[in-house]
Amino acid sequence: MPFDITMTGLVALYVFMLAGFAGWVIIGNVPAILHTPLMSGSNFVHGIVVVGGLFALLNASTALEQGIGFFAVLLGAGNAAGGYAVTDRMLAMFKSSVAPAKHRRRAKSHHPKKG
Repeated sequence: MPFDITMTGLVALYVFMLAGFAGWVIIGNVPAILHTPLMSGSNFVHGIVVVGGLFALLNASTALEQGIGFFAVLLGAGNAAGGYAVTDRMLAMFKSSVAPAKHRRRAKSHHPKKG
């Protein structure tokens, strides 16, 4: 039993605009202090975008579809790489910048013992 889902261009544009608006509203209401952890934690979404772009690219039949698939893969990969770079910078903020002091050893006395 084949399972086929097709979307017309207008429906796909509507879904894209609705997703963009929903993302703008959701991210716009996040406090600034939580923005970086939220975005770095959502790097997997960019991986899904890359997979979707590859799917679109592999199933493209016209030059326009190939161009859209190429840009989807390019932008998704750029977002994923940027997300990991932001995560790395965020984690670097929590590292100590001062090396811990080494424990001092007591020096042995060179004085002869009395008695």
